[in-house]
Amino acid sequence: MIEKSVNIIVLNWNQKKLSLDCLKSLERATYHNKHIVFVDNGSDDGSANAVQNYYPNVEIIRSEKNLGYAKGNNFGFRSISQQADYTIFLNNDTFVEPSFIEPLINQLEKEPKTIQVVPKIYYADNKDSIWYAGGNVNLAFAQINHRGIRSKDHEKYNSIKEVGYATGCCFCIRTSDFDSLGMFDENFQMYGEDVDLSLKARNAGGSITYVPKSQIWHHVSFSMGGKYSLLKWKKKYVSIYRLILKYSNPIFFPLAFILFLFNAVSSFIMFSILKIFRIK
Repeated sequence: MIEKSVNIIVLNWNQKKLSLDCLKSLERATYHNKHIVFVDNGSDDGSANAVQNYYPNVEIIRSEKNLGYAKGNNFGFRSISQQADYTIFLNNDTFVEPSFIEPLINQLEKEPKTIQVVPKIYYADNKDSIWYAGGNVNLAFAQINHRGIRSKDHEKYNSIKEVGYATGCCFCIRTSDFDSLGMFDENFQMYGEDVDLSLKARNAGGSITYVPKSQIWHHVSFSMGGKYSLLKWKKKYVSIYRLILKYSNPIFFPLAFILFLFNAVSSFIMFSILKIFRIK
């Protein structure tokens, strides 16, 4: 059976070492018909030159400035030398299990109504601790969260299931679907663009599927200063507010806004506690 083609887009901004480690793991991926694309978002640390030296088969696309996540990935997607049947978007602060591609492609091949598939994602610094085993979205209650976050791996996280959204850390999508959905909304510069894309997919009648046989590890929020970055908290809640404005029923907006403020304050308090005690 001929493997469908897949492009893997890795976006980078001044993270040379992490990106080289990510590409090293991708080079070991067992799926043969893959093409790795390194999109450099205006780095000044020599990232692109290092990739060119160590991985000459990787396609390099350079932006003159940092475009952010949504615009940077869209720029890379539009600039690829040859589009593939499928596209995987992968954070550069990850490393992958060698066979992570096959389960994602197989699920999309098996289920035509599935638009996005997403792997099980662990913390890189605590390799049997889950960061993502599915995403939940309830904008009426201003809630967006990960299933299983900070939990030890368990059998209950090993079933394929439909989820609310696919995290932008890693997901696979048919190239034609990503294009027809309008790609990432560039009004979201960091956080929220992944949820927005999944909501567009669901509104178009598609589904999002979590595929636990596909596994990767994530250095969480490394580009934002770590898990306890105040900038991360701020950008996350600005994006949630934009999602509420975009998708909430106007009748329920006042309630959603009140709950948004409550969740934001509660999250900030919890964030501060986690930062003090460095709880993972």
